[in-house]
Amino acid sequence: MPIKQLTETIINQIAAGEVIERPASVVKELVENSIDAGATRIEVVTAGGGKNLIRITDNGSGIRSDELALAVARHCTSKLTNDVHDIRALGFRGEALPSIGSVSRLSLKSRTSDADSGFEISTHGGRQDGPRPTPMNGGTIAEVRDLFFATPARLKFMKTDRAEASAISDVVKRIAIAFPHIRFSLAGSDRTPIELAATGAGSSGMLERISQVLGKEFPENAIAIDAERDGVRLTGFAGIPAFNRGNSLHQFAYVNGRPVRDKQIWGAIRGAYADVIARDRHPVVVLFLNLDPALVDVNVHPAKADVRFRDPGLVRGLIVGAIREALGQSGIRAATSGAEAMLHAFRLGGADPSRAAPLHQNWRGNAAVNQNYSVEQSPYRPFEVEGALAADTRGGFAEPAQPFLYDVAQAVAADARGAATEASKELLSAPLGAARAQVHANYIVAQTEDSLVIVDQHAAHERLVYEALKNALHSRPLPAQMLLIPEIVDLPEVDVERLAAHAETLARFGLGIEAFGPGAIAVRETPSMLGEIDAQQLVRDLSDEIAEHDTSNGLKGILDHVAATMACHGSVRSGRRLKPEEMNALLRQMEATPGSGTCNHGRPTYIELKLSDIERLFGRR
Repeated sequence: MPIKQLTETIINQIAAGEVIERPASVVKELVENSIDAGATRIEVVTAGGGKNLIRITDNGSGIRSDELALAVARHCTSKLTNDVHDIRALGFRGEALPSIGSVSRLSLKSRTSDADSGFEISTHGGRQDGPRPTPMNGGTIAEVRDLFFATPARLKFMKTDRAEASAISDVVKRIAIAFPHIRFSLAGSDRTPIELAATGAGSSGMLERISQVLGKEFPENAIAIDAERDGVRLTGFAGIPAFNRGNSLHQFAYVNGRPVRDKQIWGAIRGAYADVIARDRHPVVVLFLNLDPALVDVNVHPAKADVRFRDPGLVRGLIVGAIREALGQSGIRAATSGAEAMLHAFRLGGADPSRAAPLHQNWRGNAAVNQNYSVEQSPYRPFEVEGALAADTRGGFAEPAQPFLYDVAQAVAADARGAATEASKELLSAPLGAARAQVHANYIVAQTEDSLVIVDQHAAHERLVYEALKNALHSRPLPAQMLLIPEIVDLPEVDVERLAAHAETLARFGLGIEAFGPGAIAVRETPSMLGEIDAQQLVRDLSDEIAEHDTSNGLKGILDHVAATMACHGSVRSGRRLKPEEMNALLRQMEATPGSGTCNHGRPTYIELKLSDIERLFGRR
């Protein structure tokens, strides 16, 4: 077939397939244009999940009437200088508006601050009409109707109106987090209205905007991040391990203010939480990377969601190191969601208040009360208090027996106080308080000055043993087991070079390797603690990891997994009764150990219930 020059309309429709994937892509491009125009108020209205209508109204600088035609033409932009590596605006390709106009009915109205009136230009399936005068206030109104009417095949791949509306909400929220000084509003017949009021500047304003998007519980469960390395600065907030979600939709990453979904960043986040959160759970984080635009390529894909860093190892190391350091310095913290879940369980499982006996009932005159009722007739038995069984409380709970119960309680309390009273008072001020009891031979109940703490003794001790093993493993070179016959692993030459460059690091973990010709690696030593292993597979896995992340932490992860297994089998088992001093010793070690809020499998080691929450349960608040 002869070579033909494509028409402008077909070129735009092909480009639209890359830029405009769904209605949310249209909203993203138009909202970014509004932000680049300096808007402080952006309103989004949709209908039919964005397929029928998308209207973006802003109070930005506007577009001059003689530039409206250029605004809807391909590769026309005011945001890019002569240097394509110095990109400081959200948009820069000059493809969004012409791509949208080629597959929909686009109307663009705009008025600058010095203009007497606004002007409008329309693009229907690639055909332009205007510009012509139109009455309006300062700013720009971009209205998109009948999206993909010019490419009906694309409509077959759209999801339901509700799903598309939800995707639009997610896009706006992701952008809104990076610009807390801008007021965002979403409305329309296909959604519940969303209003994100503008917040103040600085870290407090940013945290307030994040709480608008992620909920008011996030600030209570987040740790501030602020680190810098070789000109790359990382700021934001990382949720504590116990505060996690079932998917990664609550992870937000920004590069120079641009929201991105980059695999390198997601991988670094997973690495930072690797041994403190379950594999099927995801942390809640909001991270901002700021660096010289020349050190990052945002022109990888027309959607501008992927980026490439000049030094990906530096960025990964910064993210992993900053999050781990912040988690280690934050001390022991329990997620507030655990207490909320406990309260919810109590409310669901509690008795119906309407069926409870009235508080003013005259129990003395109640004929149903047996004055001779005794403890032996009851299915309940006296509580065990620190190993001492209370005396037999014959006489039950009738009023004549209450003085006797009071005397017994006084005696037990007097014995329990003794010389330990002062020490107990000091322990109450500790983060996990003083141990009071052990329930079901597995759960330690402790008391602080303003809360009740319940600790899973096996999970807590498992974390303590694991951290001790890790410190022992990584504080010095690991013992290696020399192979009688070196294992030869055939690899591409480029992989051999990568592994040889990391040979010194791998030797610290007990893996001795060296290049064996241009296309092979000789394995001479393996870590002793791993026993008999498949050296060929281990070397190939390490080679793949170095190729992807430029790091050899895979072997470290394997060793940590072995340490976690050893810790699980070597920790205090469920069902073991602990003495009060053992319980308090466990609590003190937890307070001194980073990451002890979760076990090796990511489950919480303790739950804290504030006194105010307990009082709400009993109707005191």
